[in-house]
Amino acid sequence: MLKLASLIVCGVLLGSGMQTAARAADPAGKPVRIAMIDGLSGSFTNAGEAVVRNLQLAIENINARGGVKLPDGKHLLALSTFDNKQGVEDSLTEFKHVTDQHIPFLVQGNSSAVALALVEAVSKHNQRTPGNRILFLNYSAVDPSLTNEKCSYWHFRFDANADMRMHALTEVIKDDSRAKRVYLIGQDYSFGRQVAKSARSMLAAERPDIAIVGDELHPIGKIKDFSPYIAKIRASGADTVVTGNWGNDLTLLIKASRDAGLNAKFYTFYANALGAPAAIGDAGIGRVRAVAEWHPNAGGADSDAFYRRFRQRYPDPRDDYVHMRMHVMINMLAAAIERAGSTEAAAVAKALEGAQFRNSFYQASMRAADHQLIQPLYVSVMQKSGDAGLRFDNEGSGYGFKTERYFDAALTALPTSCKMQKSQ
Repeated sequence: MLKLASLIVCGVLLGSGMQTAARAADPAGKPVRIAMIDGLSGSFTNAGEAVVRNLQLAIENINARGGVKLPDGKHLLALSTFDNKQGVEDSLTEFKHVTDQHIPFLVQGNSSAVALALVEAVSKHNQRTPGNRILFLNYSAVDPSLTNEKCSYWHFRFDANADMRMHALTEVIKDDSRAKRVYLIGQDYSFGRQVAKSARSMLAAERPDIAIVGDELHPIGKIKDFSPYIAKIRASGADTVVTGNWGNDLTLLIKASRDAGLNAKFYTFYANALGAPAAIGDAGIGRVRAVAEWHPNAGGADSDAFYRRFRQRYPDPRDDYVHMRMHVMINMLAAAIERAGSTEAAAVAKALEGAQFRNSFYQASMRAADHQLIQPLYVSVMQKSGDAGLRFDNEGSGYGFKTERYFDAALTALPTSCKMQKSQ
């Protein structure tokens, strides 16, 4: 009997001459491969490794029940990783390796610039090579254009986009009477620019009395000391900082804030892991917020059990970063493959449109119009371990996040301008 150890995690690329046979001729029992293209070296290694852990566990859970059922029998899922060093050109090079190996499913997320390039590459490839089409599943690239003007039939996003996340944060800022002067800081690429744009427009609509006292973009993954940026924030008189920074760019920003004793609230997309809670320390209690589709203290026995299973699988505190959306993505993909009775991209895409995910503590649906997952969002605030309502800390830091506002999926959905051309 195949065991959980049968999961294949392949970080070594096959030689260009070792192409697999067409999927139509796949023998029964051959694994269904999923290619992950993301940063596994360089400044954002920790973010890429966190993705691998979440995908690996989600795949193990599917494989524990025998994998996915197709007309010729059950097939395990298998993950192959391709390191793009967080670059667009490297991503396109790795994409060529994926197509050469006839891998039907591509997942990526840590960089909207990479995602935009891959959407275009996938669309061109599928048009040129209809016998080897690929479906792109996006777990973290949140530039709104990916499900608006740049939407594609071959792309599905499982994370809330930047506008959806910012809308939730803005709803909390709106009710914060002490927020008067806001400083925007972010990474200088498509995502960071979109976060700043969304923050400006949404704050103007919800709190016209708020002054934007700074709007700064910095090179992504290049800054090792954020103290000059914190000095600018302090000089501006800002009482609130809004940032979409992620990975080390967030950790180092917040560490510099703590070291400088900056007394401002931080509204973030990702301050709940990858070293940020420990870097913040006591300075973040009651002042640092994060928005996410779920968090360990979201509540409920089944939610707690899900989190405990993750920690049992990955007991090292440094590995403690659960992405609910990635588990949802793998489960929805497996269900769509079974509904389609095929791993062919167009058939699985059709099965994913309008698909629902339901368990005892989480619900989401894939909007057919733009392939955007509609899911709940939590805005949570940092607290010290042991405080009321805080059952779990993050990464063994002694600090965790407690729900401040919950937004039902219906409240997170925003209109789309997508004019998608459906596949034949």
